[in-house]
Amino acid sequence: MSIDLNRAKESLLTLKEEYETRIDKIEDHIQNPQDDLNEHWEDQAISYRQNDMRQNLKSEARQSLIYVENALSRIENGTYGECEVCGEPIEAQRLEALPYATLCMEHAA
Repeated sequence: MSIDLNRAKESLLTLKEEYETRIDKIEDHIQNPQDDLNEHWEDQAISYRQNDMRQNLKSEARQSLIYVENALSRIENGTYGECEVCGEPIEAQRLEALPYATLCMEHAA
């Protein structure tokens, strides 16, 4: 079964936009906190913890964005859908579920 590259590219571009939007929103929340830092120290501790969580979410979104951009590059250079380990085609169902997958099911396990 061959891969529909146009459909894959469309899916990846949608994911790219979602991750970029997510990163922008998180950065806005970090730079423009909604809470007043002159509150009680307990509230400040919660605010700092939330900021740490936002930083972690931003890091995860940035990593996912890199995966998506790499997959788009693989479409352009003709290697999209090939397992990086064995060179065999990645299962279509896997690419549908995870469009930026780089490994077939056998090597992903």
